Amino acid sequence: MPARERSQRVEAVVLRHTDWGEADRLLWLYTRESGKIRAIAKGARKMRSRKAGHLEPFTRVNLLLAQGHDMPLVTQAETVDAYLSLREDLIRVAYASYVVELLDRFTYEEGDNLSLYRILIDTLARLNREAEPQLAIRYYEIRLLDLLGFRPQLFACARCSNDIQPEDQYFSAAEGGVLCPTCGQNHPAARPVSCEALRYLRHLQRSNYSEALRANIPAPINTEMERLMQYYLTYLLERGLNTPDFLRQVR
Repeated sequence: MPARERSQRVEAVVLRHTDWGEADRLLWLYTRESGKIRAIAKGARKMRSRKAGHLEPFTRVNLLLAQGHDMPLVTQAETVDAYLSLREDLIRVAYASYVVELLDRFTYEEGDNLSLYRILIDTLARLNREAEPQLAIRYYEIRLLDLLGFRPQLFACARCSNDIQPEDQYFSAAEGGVLCPTCGQNHPAARPVSCEALRYLRHLQRSNYSEALRANIPAPINTEMERLMQYYLTYLLERGLNTPDFLRQVR
C-alpha cells in the first residue's frame, strides 16, 4: 500500500493465516489490486469478532485495509464467495488447499498480477461446482506454470528440438519438458511419460477451459499426469509440497 494512502479497498482470496499476538491474525492474501500481501486482522480470534468468519482460507473477500506501522490492518471484511459446496467435501477441501499452497509457494510480495488472481478464483469456483475436480486441478497446474514462466515444452524434444512423435516419451524437469526416446533413455533424471498422458497435457496447454472440458481423462492417465506434475513442481520449488500428502490421506 503506498505510504500516502490511509486506506485501500481490495478484493482478495485468503491463502492462509496464523495467530498473531494475543487475539490477532496474520493473513496471507492474494489480491486483485496488489498481488500477494500480508495484513493483520486485529481481534480476529476473539469470540465476538465480526471479521473472523470472512477470513478463513480460500474465501474470496472484499476488504478495507488501513495503513499500519509495518503491515496493513483489516478494518472491514465482507465475503464475496465462501465456496460453501467445496467446504462440505473433504477431498475438495484438500484440492483447494493444494491450489492456494501452489500459488503461495510460487509467489512473493511483488505487485499485482491479475492473470494469477483470475486463475485462482476461477479454479476455486470450478472446484465448488463441478462433479469431478481432477480436470480443474490439472488445468490449473498447466496454466499456472504458463503464467509463472515455467511452461513445459511438450511439442518438441527439450534437448534435440526434434518434433515429438506419437509414441511413449520421457520428461525431464531439469530440461523443462519432454525428451524424445533417444535423448530420454540417456538422461539420468528423465522419467517415462506415456503417449496418452502427453496427449492430454498438450490438450490442456493449448486449450481454454471450455475446450479442456471435452477431455475425458481415464483415471490411470490422470494419476500419471498428477505424478508428473508433482515431479516438475517439486523440482521448480526445490522442496516438496504439504498438501499432496494430505490429499492422498483423505482419498
